[in-house]
Amino acid sequence: MFKAEPFVTRVAFAASDRPEAQDALKALTKRYGQTPEDQAQVIVALGGDGFMLETLHRNMGAPKPIYGMNRGSVGFLMNEYSADDLLERINAAERAVIHPLSMVAVDARRRQHRALAINEVSLLRQTRQTAKLRISIDGKVRLNELSCDGALVATPAGSTAYNLSAHGPIIPLDAKVLALTPISAFRPRRWRGALLPHGARVSFEILEADKRPVSAVADNFEVRDVLEVHVAENRDISLVMLFDAGRSLEERVLAEQFSG
Repeated sequence: MFKAEPFVTRVAFAASDRPEAQDALKALTKRYGQTPEDQAQVIVALGGDGFMLETLHRNMGAPKPIYGMNRGSVGFLMNEYSADDLLERINAAERAVIHPLSMVAVDARRRQHRALAINEVSLLRQTRQTAKLRISIDGKVRLNELSCDGALVATPAGSTAYNLSAHGPIIPLDAKVLALTPISAFRPRRWRGALLPHGARVSFEILEADKRPVSAVADNFEVRDVLEVHVAENRDISLVMLFDAGRSLEERVLAEQFSG
């Protein structure tokens, strides 16, 4: 974590479709003006965590710092909403630098699909049939057969999202590891997943794919009827989120581990 660069004055506002986000957009642009995104120093995202992810994805090609304010439901990745002293808050903010996951999924027609995920790449059974997965790390089979509802690979930033709901570990942002977490594992029943070096390449082979179809999801991008999926961290892309001083993402991840 380090301090944001000072003297930010050019801000672009973006808002979700929620009425409270649209109301905030009108109020803030009236008060602070609206700079086109290609000329802005910082983008202010108004909505919930889902909209923050959308904004990060939309700016993946030319990443700019994103300062989110919660006008949605969850808001773990967002700052508290206030129309006052916005530029001062942005200039005093702390940065969280994250790297997305790259997913390459091969479907039943042998077509390749590529996508990036900020939170996680998840494999999910498509029918009532349990999925069967073979898991390899860096080309070596580590789990010959996992019977489950699915499995996921999560970034540190995404470890408090779906990964946490699936009873995966919360990961500090600077830990340089990824979480490999099963979803409702049936066999081996006691396998709880693994922590992997951030440079690891994770490969999933879908067993009995015709009988037990599986989909692969990179954040909100889904591929149906996959045969194999490869996941690795993309260190060539750095995404920056801004958080109010004393309320950094690192602090929130730490606090989450002591919450009820």
